Amino acid sequence: MNMPRRLLTTDTRHVVPSSSAPPSLIRQHRKTIGLAWLPIFLAALLTSSPGEKVDMLPQHLRETATHIIVGTVLHVFRRQVRDETWDTTYYVAETRVTEVEKGAGLEKGTLVYVRYWTRSWRQGRPQPDTNGHRGLPNDGETLRIYLARNAYDGFGKTDDGGLSVIGANGFERLK
Repeated sequence: MNMPRRLLTTDTRHVVPSSSAPPSLIRQHRKTIGLAWLPIFLAALLTSSPGEKVDMLPQHLRETATHIIVGTVLHVFRRQVRDETWDTTYYVAETRVTEVEKGAGLEKGTLVYVRYWTRSWRQGRPQPDTNGHRGLPNDGETLRIYLARNAYDGFGKTDDGGLSVIGANGFERLK
């Protein structure tokens, strides 16, 4: 029984049996298909959702942090600020240090106050920007917290001596 060969169509002028298509024609066909996705990709990129901060890798968190502690959150304080475009919540977590993994000036058993924030867009289509920290702690949780003092914290640099949580994912829940 003689089976028909499958055909490879590169455009309306070329219909070539797939077993005899010249390699240059196949490469040209693949290039054309590849370029056809470019406008679709650009349209998706330009109309996509807000540009959220990517989680930092554990090694990058460790390198960026000036201080790393393990501690239990005793209480979370929050303050909300509303402007024309954003609802922003600023947090301070009162945390009892159970272990200091990196950084000078903090000791086991002391209280530290770590700050972080979140925000949400109030009106219309959100601007391409971050919404702040994720994986926020609750009272009573024990966490590893990556902190920056007078240094870059993943969002910007602070010089006021406070401890800011690093990056969007600077809280690591411990089991």
